[in-house]
Amino acid sequence: MYYKGYEVAPAAQALPSGLFAANLVIQDEASLQKRAYVFDALDYFFESDLAIAYAARWARMWIDNRRLPRG
Repeated sequence: MYYKGYEVAPAAQALPSGLFAANLVIQDEASLQKRAYVFDALDYFFESDLAIAYAARWARMWIDNRRLPRG
C-alpha cells in the first residue's frame, strides 16, 4: 500500500509462542536513494490480522510525524 509518497508493507510474523509480531517496512519513494526503514516486533498480538492492522496504523503515524515542518 502507499501512503503520502511512501510504500508501506505491514506484516505479521508467527512466533513459536503462538503470538504474532507486528513488523513493518516503509520505503521512501521520493528519495533518490529509495531509502527503506525496517521495524521488527513493534508489538505482539494473538491474531495476525491485528498485528498487520497495528503495523499499518503505526506506519501512518510515523510518516505523518516525519512530514511535520520543523522550526
